[in-house]
Parts: sequence; C-alpha cells; structure tokens
Amino acid sequence: MATTVAVAEGQLYRDRAPDMIDRDRRLRVTHITDTHAELVVEHDHGGQAGRKTRAALTRLRSAAFELLEDPADTDPLYLRLLSAVSRVHGPGATPADYARAALSTVRDGEK
Repeated sequence: MATTVAVAEGQLYRDRAPDMIDRDRRLRVTHITDTHAELVVEHDHGGQAGRKTRAALTRLRSAAFELLEDPADTDPLYLRLLSAVSRVHGPGATPADYARAALSTVRDGEK
C-alpha cells in the first residue's frame, strides 16, 4: 500500500517531466488552495529561477514530481539561509556566492 504525502507549503519538488529532467527544475510550494499549489522555481538550468507558476495538487502527488525536501525544520534561520542561497543560485553561481549569501544572512541575524 503506497502512502501519499500531503502537499504543504515549503516543500521542494523536482519536476520529472521528460523535457525538464535535464534542466533539473526544482519548485518550492509557496501557497496552497483546495486544488492547486503556487510554486516558485528555485533551480532550473536553462530556465528562469524565481519565476512563479502553479500545479494541480494531484499532479504534485504523482510520479511527475519528486519530493526532495519536506520542511519539518521550520527554524527561521534555516528558512532565511535557504532563501538567500536560492536568490544567488544560477548557472554561473560559485561556492563563494553561496557562502557570501549565507554569511550575510547569519550576520544580519546577529544584529
């Protein structure tokens, strides 16, 4: 018997559509209605990170998407770090870019 994970705000999914697999497109759930989830593209080789889209809840629960992250961790610092790293992510991003984004977030939190 398969168990179905409920779609929840904050979850991160990988789009498994044939035309998206090579792009490694990842979407984060930002809002949920009765039938759809609003999403923001966090990672997309050849696409636009930061773009908003939506998907039917039934489609997110299907094999068309893979759940990568189920944010049981609601620590505000974790979410701020995740947001900072997502903002700098792109094809040309370097490890130093990620480190600067994270360090800036931590330092802002200490003020």
